[in-house]
Amino acid sequence: MFASSTAVPVFVERSAFAMMQDEGALTSSRPGVPEDRVLVIVELTGGNDGLNTVVPFGSAEYYQLRPGLAVPSPVAPGDSDPRSRALVLDLSAGLGLHPSLERFKRLYDNGFASVVQGVGYPNPNRSHFASMDIWHTARTRGAGNGWIGRCFDSVGGGTPVTDGEVALGRTAPLALIGEDQKPITFETADMFRWQGGDLHEALNRPYERITRADLADDVDPDSQLAFLVRTTRDAQLASDRIRAAVEKTPMVSYPRTLLARQLSMVGAMIRDEMKTRVYYVSLSGFDTHANQAGRHSNLLRQLGDALYAFQLDLQAQGNSERVLTMVFSEFGRRVAQNASGGTDHGTAAPVYLVGDMVRPGLLGVHPSMSSLDQGDLVFNLDFRCVYAAILEDWMGVDATEVLGRQYKKARILGT
Repeated sequence: MFASSTAVPVFVERSAFAMMQDEGALTSSRPGVPEDRVLVIVELTGGNDGLNTVVPFGSAEYYQLRPGLAVPSPVAPGDSDPRSRALVLDLSAGLGLHPSLERFKRLYDNGFASVVQGVGYPNPNRSHFASMDIWHTARTRGAGNGWIGRCFDSVGGGTPVTDGEVALGRTAPLALIGEDQKPITFETADMFRWQGGDLHEALNRPYERITRADLADDVDPDSQLAFLVRTTRDAQLASDRIRAAVEKTPMVSYPRTLLARQLSMVGAMIRDEMKTRVYYVSLSGFDTHANQAGRHSNLLRQLGDALYAFQLDLQAQGNSERVLTMVFSEFGRRVAQNASGGTDHGTAAPVYLVGDMVRPGLLGVHPSMSSLDQGDLVFNLDFRCVYAAILEDWMGVDATEVLGRQYKKARILGT
């Protein structure tokens, strides 16, 4: 028997519960659960400016309140560079996309993307941390476990769902954490491995012993050591598989940006037929209080180009019908620009969906530009109505059980 704490791999501490195999865990034979469907969540951290993303170029108020920041209209006379003008989504409604989202517009035009307008929640909180917690927990108090974590809790029956969630980043997002469910989290595939030997060569010997094939025959199957052996081996197998998957050359060319690299890894794991149901990635930098124009344009270009490459990759794999991508941010920005050429924390903003199964086009109603709440947009759709549709119509679980009350499902997915 050995029980040295130095024998515990770094990733086992983070992933033991998620990697634990158990007869009670969700399996591919569980009735009513569409285990072949995948949800990819893209978080835009910092509060994306929805008004300069989905541009209300038909609104006089938009140009009055943002004289130096508004995206030029595609139809109004002027001497602005045509490449800087909004991309028309709906001419009669006076709505378009930021010109940096040209590749997202291609997805939109081809029926693979939708824009869900005016999404928010009652009594909006303008704190980054508080509002993000509200989105992650689907509770206006921002307290408790995450909505995806609770989704897996509801189908796991007290047992973590094996390989249910993968988050790419330094920390596990609250959205993925449940009472029983814990995500696998890593920043790069190379970090998802046994790292003890990097610290000291002597740590390799106990690790090799705990992963020895015949060790399970020598220990009580109900002991803590048996649990450690089991979870270590499962994590080792997952590590080997993930690293082998992402080392393969993607089927399409991805941009050289952080978000594109994350989505490329997600695409590789989907291509490898991993059983993971939810992947979580993020793009930060959207807290544009000053000098917003160039910075926001660059971020939107990274977003649109990465989503476009990811969807092309899924199509090349033959997996595009299986994968729904949802893009959200914790809040939008205020309608009026500030004195620093930026925008401050606001409220309602669009949610973006990509996939073969989405109802393409502009969905819902754009918030009024004239009836503001102390300078902020008034939301038209509770974000939990979007979650309810994803949970029931895509993930195949009871949305009321996960969200704690019934929300009318947003009509965001096709038949």
